[in-house]
Amino acid sequence: MRLRLLAASAALLLVPAFAPAHAADVSCTLHYNLAGGGAFYKHSTGTGEVTCSNGQRLAVAIESKGGGLTFGHSSIVDGVGKFSGVSDIHDVIGGYATAEANAGNGDQASKAQVVTKGSISLALTGKGTGHTLGVSFGSFIISERK
Repeated sequence: MRLRLLAASAALLLVPAFAPAHAADVSCTLHYNLAGGGAFYKHSTGTGEVTCSNGQRLAVAIESKGGGLTFGHSSIVDGVGKFSGVSDIHDVIGGYATAEANAGNGDQASKAQVVTKGSISLALTGKGTGHTLGVSFGSFIISERK
């Protein structure tokens, strides 16, 4: 009886060693520059770098496309984005859904928005220059820079 109890206890101790591991969320940040604009159809492009708490780094290209009742041109320099729901740096690659309302004039233009791709979200903030006014919907696309 004691031998069976000892064997069962040893087996229970080994279970965690064979249980599937779930990757912990990794904290990732995007530092970016973005410029563009338009009337009714808005298109902006830029570059950035994603860095993660596990030491991974990735140079990225950014493209934002959308339509709606929007007019103007803006430029964001030294913008910052915070990702959530990331397990690996390559999870950040892809298209994110956007919806935004903006108004800016001159050197005081600022922007804050959250974009989503499945369970991953990206909170973007930035200050820059430009003249913008409107409401738009579209996509925010991150790709690996070549």
